[in-house]
Amino acid sequence: MSTQPAPLAPWLQRQLEALLAQRGHAWLLQGPSGLGQFELGLAMVRAWLCDAPTPQGACGQCASCHGIAVHTHSDLAVLMPETEMLARGWPLPEKAQSDIDDKKRKPSKDIRVDAMRDTIEFAQRTSGRGRGKAVLIYPAERMNAVTANALLKTLEEPPGDVRFVLATDAAQLLLPTIRSRCLTHTLDWPAAAEGQHWLDVQGVPAEEGAALLRAAGGRPDDALALAETKVTARQWAMLPKAMASGDVSAMAGLALPEVVARLQKLCHDLMALQVGAVPRYFESADLPHRPLPMAALSRWWTQLGQAARTAEHSLNAGLTTEFLVSSARQALNSKG
Repeated sequence: MSTQPAPLAPWLQRQLEALLAQRGHAWLLQGPSGLGQFELGLAMVRAWLCDAPTPQGACGQCASCHGIAVHTHSDLAVLMPETEMLARGWPLPEKAQSDIDDKKRKPSKDIRVDAMRDTIEFAQRTSGRGRGKAVLIYPAERMNAVTANALLKTLEEPPGDVRFVLATDAAQLLLPTIRSRCLTHTLDWPAAAEGQHWLDVQGVPAEEGAALLRAAGGRPDDALALAETKVTARQWAMLPKAMASGDVSAMAGLALPEVVARLQKLCHDLMALQVGAVPRYFESADLPHRPLPMAALSRWWTQLGQAARTAEHSLNAGLTTEFLVSSARQALNSKG
């Protein structure tokens, strides 16, 4: 059975080949969300551990590639928050899975220090397949100070032939001592035409893809995620008008963090318009062009920032969504 992974997006494939041609035991892949940090990091470790690698990456056919595909490779440690591990189908350590199954605690949204200690122990063991060992950490900014400090010595002086990839959407949140111990690669931003073609290959129609790519700020992964929420180009274009009328149904079925993110995009573009800049997420024609007071938009922006910090922990997401839509209506209809 072939274990060939799904082809990388072309802009990621170019970066993979460039990175594999370089030396380094620790890489930091950084850039905004939606550019493919995890996919590029996994492709790197897959190639490092492959039995028959090529300059283009892993072969996809060998026992090593199969082990990674089924998440059982003995020489690969993938370190993610437990919520991310579960969402991506990676197995948790037996003790952690048992605690969660027994309702002793919920899956962690951060990278736990005990998981880091297990990873450090893994790094000190001998390679089982003779191709070295690899550690993939994503999103790396989810390491708290204790967890990050536990990694420092191993990252600076890795035992044997272990290599690291840290991938992040928020490198500024990492400890400077972590960043300084890594070679840094900032992910390339794909051209709009390339992103649209990739979305078309993923099954998103061209017209929808162009609109959703704009809605995602040019980030193809985020555009695909938007498509998976079933939002259409027309629905996105109508969002400003829906918020101006206080239509909560425009946010129906969305998780609260996504509600906040869409309102932040709308607020961003409205503020851009008021200072003569080009909107990023919406077409200019879809936004109200009457003057809106910057003071009101600034208050709304601050409120959305506060909401973003608590969106994942809201006690009543429905009421919070109603409140946020009401605040959007107020800002969009403010006169002074």
